[in-house]
Amino acid sequence: MIRIVRTNSENQDFINLVKELDVYLKIVDGEDHDFYNQYNHIDVLQHAVVVYHNNIPVGCGAIKPFDASSMEVKRMYVKPNYRGRGIAQQITEELESWTKESGYQSTILETGKRQADAVCFYQKCKYQVIPNYGQYKGITNSVCFKKEL
Repeated sequence: MIRIVRTNSENQDFINLVKELDVYLKIVDGEDHDFYNQYNHIDVLQHAVVVYHNNIPVGCGAIKPFDASSMEVKRMYVKPNYRGRGIAQQITEELESWTKESGYQSTILETGKRQADAVCFYQKCKYQVIPNYGQYKGITNSVCFKKEL
C-alpha cells in the first residue's frame, strides 16, 4: 500500500532518503558533486513529501519558492528497488498539486545531463527544457526544466 505524507525537511525519513540520494549523486556527478551539493541543503525546505510502501519510506521530493510564480523541485529520489512502479510520478504530481495550492503557476527544476533517467522522466511528465537559471547558468552538465501548471 502506497501512502504519501506532506511534511518538511525535519522529517527523519526525508533526511534519510536524502542521504541515500546524496551518496548516489556523488557517484553520478563525480568531480561536479561539490558544486551541486552546495545548493541542495535541506534545512530550509518547508514543503517535502515522503512516499511510504507498506510503511517503509521509499521516495521523496520537495519544493521551495523560486520566484513570485514558480516553485523549484528539489531532492527527488526513489530507492532503486522501488523504481519503475510509478512512485516518482506520484511524488511529482503531489508536488505539483502543492505548488498550485500555494498559489504558484509553475514548477522549475535542474537535473544533470548524466542522470539520463531523470531527464527522460521529466520530459515524460511534460516538463519543457528552459535556459539554465540562477546558479546553473553556464553549467554544461545541467539541464533545466519548467512546467506550467
